[in-house]
Order: sequence, then C-alpha cells, then structure tokens
Amino acid sequence: MFYYFLAPLASESGFFNLFRYLTFRTVAAILTALFIGMFLGSPLIRWLKSRQGSGQPIRLDGPQTHLLTKQGTPTMGGLLILISLTISTLLWANIQNHYIWVVLLVTIGFGGIGAYDDYLKLTKRSSDGLPGRLKILGQAVISLIATLSIVYLNQGHNATILSFPFFKELTLDLGIFFYLFSIFVIIGSSNAVNLTDGLDGLAIVPVMIATFCFALIAYLVGNSVFSAYLQIPHVPNAGEISVFCGALIGAGLAFLWFNAPPAKVFMGDTGSLAAGGALGIVSIITKHEIVLAIIGGLFVIEAFSVIMQVGYYKMTKKRIFLMAPIHHHFEKKGWAESTVVVRFWIIAAVLALIGLSTLKLR
Repeated sequence: MFYYFLAPLASESGFFNLFRYLTFRTVAAILTALFIGMFLGSPLIRWLKSRQGSGQPIRLDGPQTHLLTKQGTPTMGGLLILISLTISTLLWANIQNHYIWVVLLVTIGFGGIGAYDDYLKLTKRSSDGLPGRLKILGQAVISLIATLSIVYLNQGHNATILSFPFFKELTLDLGIFFYLFSIFVIIGSSNAVNLTDGLDGLAIVPVMIATFCFALIAYLVGNSVFSAYLQIPHVPNAGEISVFCGALIGAGLAFLWFNAPPAKVFMGDTGSLAAGGALGIVSIITKHEIVLAIIGGLFVIEAFSVIMQVGYYKMTKKRIFLMAPIHHHFEKKGWAESTVVVRFWIIAAVLALIGLSTLKLR
C-alpha cells in the first residue's frame, strides 16, 4: 500500500524513492510485523485463554512431562502470525503484484483450515480435530486455485518447468502434471511443518530460517541480471515475494517471543499449516521446489519419520522409533526438550546453507 501511494512521489522528493526498493520494504515489513505481533501478543493470549479454558488438549501417548508442563497452554497462536503477516504485507508490498495475492490466499486459506481444526480439538477436548481427508481436500482446492493463478500469470516464462539444483541446464516440463506436483508440494510442505510443531519454538525458528532463504531466492529470481548470472530461472515480478517473506520473518519473531520455553501460547494448526503452505507456494512461484526439500530438510525428516513409523508398524506391528514425529523419539530417550529444540535448529541452519549453495553450484 505504501508502495502504491508513496513510490510515485519519488520524482518530487528523493525520500520517497526508498519505497521503490525491495530491500528497504522487506526490512520494513520485518520490523512492522514484529511490532504488530509484540503489541497484539499479550492481549491475544489473554483472549485465547478466556475462550479456551484448559487450553490445548495434550496427547496422552506423548511424553509424560508434557502433561505437567504444557497443560493449560492456549493454542491458535498462529492467529498472531497471520494478523501480523497480513497487515505488514499489505502495507509494504506492491498490492498490484498478483503473486502477493496468491501467497496470501494460500497462507490465509491454510490458516483458516488449521483454525477450524484447532477449534474442533478444543470443543471435543481431543487431539483429533478435522478428519484428515477433509483437511487434505480443503488444502487441495486452495492449492489448485493458486497453481492455476501462477500458471496464468507466468505464461511464456516456462510456467510448468521443473528445475533441478546443481544442474544449470537440466529442466523437465511437467505439462499438465505440474498441477499435481504443485498441489503435492504445497500440501506436503504445510503438513510437514505441522508435524514439526510439537515442542516450544521447534517449528517457528526453522520456518524463519527457510523463509529468509526464500526471501533471498525470490529477490534473485525476480531480477533478470542476477538470475542470468547465477543461471537460475527468471520469474518476472517474483521479487515482490521477498516483502511477504520479510513480513513472515517478523511475525515469526514476534510469535517466538511468546512461544519461547516455557511457551505462553502454542502455534496450533492455525499457524503451522499456514506457515508450511506459505513456504510451499513461494517455492512454486520461484521455481525452487526441489531446493525447498533441502532448505526445509528438517520438515522432511519429521514427516518421513511419521511415514516410516506408520508404514513399518502396519507391516510388522513393531515401531522403528519410540515415538513419532522423531523429536518425540529423542524426548523419550531422555533428551531435555531444550536440547532437542536447539539441536534441531542447528540441523535446520546447516540444511539451509546447503540449500543456498545450490544457487551457485550449478
């Protein structure tokens, strides 16, 4: 909004020229979302507590310490992320850029599904919320609409092309299968972050790390000079997505303030599904879907630990891990919650660096 109203005034005053720069607006989006989140955090948590009573239902089959330390903590803290993110994005991004509306559609849409899921868990006083098939169906519909929009906006610029990291000339035109692939990436990313969100601060920091990486990637692919130099796909107008990423980082920092151990509020599916969906759609727009699997490798590990556990148990009636997702396995082995969280943050940072290295190693 500021870009729309103030950037045209650059010819009258050099100060307004700042609003043309993506870097300035991205930093401003971070600080704005952080300020909004810090301002709204405490009142929102008090409101959630008044509405939820005993807070988020705790899994009875989980680590026994959770029944003591996490009982009564309110959930749906993802609302804080969504509110801060949306306001900051609308203030600092170019609202005439259609990609901004696509990423907001997915983020808010997935957040809405997550909020309804959290609401059902609270009303039923159970860890079982919205049935899995209905949740996936809702995510698929939103993902399809977003993908159709991306292909339409990206006509003539290899809209259905899949690029591979480390290989500068290796591409694959998926054609009509791109729609299925895109839906899979967005839904997979969303639910992988959701599975990771099990300990205080565990999911939000890797989300911010991955988002920072994609803020840089969006800036580079949107710039024809940088993308040509790095030999990565050029996506016109995609650079504006870096402002959205900045807002997500700022909102994540504000949420972490209240989610740091011991957490005053949990993200819930409201936040985890939204954040994961945001990463997925940004990777689709920037044509770095496979790189997302590297940068967000921690989420992939968490998701595969669940898939392996369920699949192996169905075949053998035995378990590979003491408990899945895998962060609970290490808790069951005696690791302190803070130890698990910090070590997983380190893994996320290392994987992010490896993912960023693919921009040059081609």
